[in-house]
Amino acid sequence: MARRTTSNSTGTSPGPRNRTPQPLPRRRRTFGDFLKAFVAFVALLVLLIGVPGSLASQIGWPLPSGAPSLDWLQKEISVDTFINTLTVVVWFAWAQFTACVLVEVKAALSGVGLPNRVPGAGPSQLLARQLVAALLLVGATAASFTPGLSQLGQQLEGNQRPVAAAAQQTPGGLLGQQQEQAASTAAALAEQAAHAAVHAESGSGAHASADDTKFYRIQPPEGRHHDSLWEVAERHLGDGRRYKEIYQLNKDRTQPDGSKLSEASLIRPGWIMEMPGDARGGDLVEVPDEAPKAPQASQASKVSEEVRQQLTDYARTGGAEGAGGQLGGGSGSLDRDTAHISLPEQRPAPDRGHQHGQPGQQGQGGQQGQEHAAPAAGEDGGFGLPQALLGAPLLAAGLLGALGRRRRQALWQSALGAVGGRRGMEPPTPTGAAADAQDALLVGADPEGVRLLDLSLRGLAASLAGESRPLPTVYAAWMSGNGDLHLQLAQPAGKPPAPWQLGQDQTFWMLARADAERYEDVDTAAPYPGLVSLGTMDDSRLLLNLEAVPGIVSLSGREQDRAGVFASVAAELATNGWSDRMTITLVGFGEDLTPLAPNRLRHLDDIEALVETMEAETRQRRGALGAAGHDSVLTGRTGPAQHTRWAPHLVLLAAEPSAEDAVTLAELAADASRLGIGYLVGTQSGELPGAAWEMEITSEGKLLAPLLGLELDAQLLPVSQQRAVVELFVDADPERADDRPTTTPPFLVDISEQGRPAVYARLVGPYEIIGLETPDGERSPLLHEALALLLLHREGVHPRVLSSALWPRGVTDDVRDALVERLRAWLGNDPDGTPRLGSDATGRLTLAKSVVSDLDVLRSLYHEATQGRGANSRAVRGRLLTDALVLVRGPLLAERSGGRYGWLTHEIIDAQLPLLVADIGLALSAFHLEKDRAEKAIEALNAALGSAPGDERLWNELLRATHATGDSDRLKRLAADLVARSGARGLPPRTEALLDELLPAWRSGVAAVG
Repeated sequence: MARRTTSNSTGTSPGPRNRTPQPLPRRRRTFGDFLKAFVAFVALLVLLIGVPGSLASQIGWPLPSGAPSLDWLQKEISVDTFINTLTVVVWFAWAQFTACVLVEVKAALSGVGLPNRVPGAGPSQLLARQLVAALLLVGATAASFTPGLSQLGQQLEGNQRPVAAAAQQTPGGLLGQQQEQAASTAAALAEQAAHAAVHAESGSGAHASADDTKFYRIQPPEGRHHDSLWEVAERHLGDGRRYKEIYQLNKDRTQPDGSKLSEASLIRPGWIMEMPGDARGGDLVEVPDEAPKAPQASQASKVSEEVRQQLTDYARTGGAEGAGGQLGGGSGSLDRDTAHISLPEQRPAPDRGHQHGQPGQQGQGGQQGQEHAAPAAGEDGGFGLPQALLGAPLLAAGLLGALGRRRRQALWQSALGAVGGRRGMEPPTPTGAAADAQDALLVGADPEGVRLLDLSLRGLAASLAGESRPLPTVYAAWMSGNGDLHLQLAQPAGKPPAPWQLGQDQTFWMLARADAERYEDVDTAAPYPGLVSLGTMDDSRLLLNLEAVPGIVSLSGREQDRAGVFASVAAELATNGWSDRMTITLVGFGEDLTPLAPNRLRHLDDIEALVETMEAETRQRRGALGAAGHDSVLTGRTGPAQHTRWAPHLVLLAAEPSAEDAVTLAELAADASRLGIGYLVGTQSGELPGAAWEMEITSEGKLLAPLLGLELDAQLLPVSQQRAVVELFVDADPERADDRPTTTPPFLVDISEQGRPAVYARLVGPYEIIGLETPDGERSPLLHEALALLLLHREGVHPRVLSSALWPRGVTDDVRDALVERLRAWLGNDPDGTPRLGSDATGRLTLAKSVVSDLDVLRSLYHEATQGRGANSRAVRGRLLTDALVLVRGPLLAERSGGRYGWLTHEIIDAQLPLLVADIGLALSAFHLEKDRAEKAIEALNAALGSAPGDERLWNELLRATHATGDSDRLKRLAADLVARSGARGLPPRTEALLDELLPAWRSGVAAVG
């Protein structure tokens, strides 16, 4: 990817800034130059006059003299017909070449910009350009005629360093083949310009001295979107691609408001831009001197005395110190400043030692290293994981968190079913593409980066609220590779609250990762819920704030490429961890995305329904803001009114609107950023009315925004991966639990005496392993953790998931493979020689059936008691349930070492195990109560409460068992204990209803006991 060079105020320029062209040794014209000019003249004469003359005299009119008839089409093709057809082709070729010559001559005589391109005339226009250049470059005023022509005989890729028309050095090679050709002779033209200043007949030389240097003052965005260097170059230089010349003339120079131009795309109203000498336009002014000449005095009178002084200071010293304030701008509007995005300066990255993470694949905290980078072809034994999810750490973290919450919700809803044999205890094991998608989420997710981003933004909002300061408008956030967070503001907002710092200029607020880690949870609304990842650039990840864009964001490109961007944006907005709530409206795509977040995502059928909906909501929001006395949703998210939340509404329209609908949307979006509404609209043509920012997605996965200066590696969610992710959420939908058959544990063991395992691990409680020798002290914790992960996933573990779990900050493949071999050697082989650590057909690591955990036994005992032999034998059921409850020694992996087992946060075993223990306790209690053994039932329930203290079902069953003892005082004490445990929240409704039945006077009795 071609990368921009980020300049800074302390860096060094590529070369000295020469504001006045320096005379160079004069290049004398040689005999070869005249010979080339003569040959070019003869060639042009032959091609422009000789060819048509020969065709007219030798062949004549090639087309039929009358209108063709059906008989004419049936005639035999003769030699004359073929010659006439060829003649027509030659006439077209001559006309095209003539047009090329006229275009090149016009551009040469005007001296402004590069020549326009004639459609389909690449070689012809190149030949015309070389002939015109050879003919004109021998003239005395060639410098003023040919600012964009290459010397005859040179290649398109010139080997001379590009120099601006005003003798300024500019970076080349980024604007395509045609600009390189034009720049290759700029040095020679500057030399001729210096000579022409003395010898030109008409005084139209192209030099730019200190007396006639032109300047342009950036105007505020009244009635249009914000100005850019590209548009300034297009208006005044004739070609937007010459914006780099303006950038080189002005970069790092202090502007009237005290800031500096550090990126070619970042300009603000009131700034002054020095222009190349060939700039044209009525709103340009020349720098006034102490005794201005008549023409200069006329120009200087067009501006105020203050601006004249700033122009003079800017030209003399490179800045206007103490000017203060933005000229022509205004601080009252959120969108007065420029709406551009630039890459922040990078701080030195910390030494990562053995980590080898690839650029562009790391989250905020640098948590994703090698394991989160896309593997090379053939890596991982010939199979891989979905690359789009691997390279999207924030999206993967959001999806993984939402999927975990969905599965836990399904478990708890299932817990409300019958005590024995209920459905939904074991979520279905993903297979195929869904399994690959789940593994990619596990590998690619950066939950720590999401957590720090959320803490940082909420902490900033709380600090500003404490200082009674409004939230600044944020256009984008950059998450750098070294873990720093950069917020790019719409306009300067003063000094940020500690520990935030000013970044490279007044529009950047920066927070170092070390400072972000010291933040604690605060009770404040999410300030920027509309931030969404677009892609990476130079090892930094860009999050665009869709709700803050002053207008519509348009996205052009092929339909399937646009669909990948829309799906990624929708999925991240629906599941991200740095927003409280929002509405996301999808039009023209994404009907299958609603399972990701049914409460956030909604789908509309067409643009007509969208316009009707958004017109109503726009009116409603304007009225609500007016009634609340707020200028915008940002002021509603801080201070005393933050409880209203002011959730954003983000519209993603993939279908291109009609011209009438586009105008309507533009009108709605004009005030959308103040109302917390954002629009991302797809377009085939790339032109959309009201589009403040225009982006394009290429077939190579690049997200381009020329006016913003962005070229990103786009974050995408292709259709195939979108379907796989949706399948994971659909399978976890709690509403589908009643339709599915009773689930079976993924791994059942032989619980008879003959089924004694070779290796037995105790995970429920303190971690113990029976049947293996303890490995080396240094490697023992890592091997134990790897074995625990494999035991909790009997279906198999992808090698990259294993290494990502053990080394969240990244690890090389050789270290991962060495661990797997060490683990295989530690587990050993079964008596038949089969390794106890193997691989399945997909390459995932699996354990042999001879390696068992107490969790496997616990599940097998409960399954056998409720759905196996115990279902038909009361005695067998009681024995199996009692044996199962004895296995419960505490929480999962109790007393595990700190800093490890972080992957458990992605698992639902922390919800499954308490529910399983509660089910065993309830079943055993019911078994004893059938025979009126209340004390035995109470004993079983208390044992289960040790691992599932928050399960309401256990407490309710304990109330029934205690009531069965007939001891009313004991029941009152238990009721008082429950009330004390519930605290200010009060008892659950079901528990209150049960107490009303078992102990009608429980409220007064509890008060008496208390």
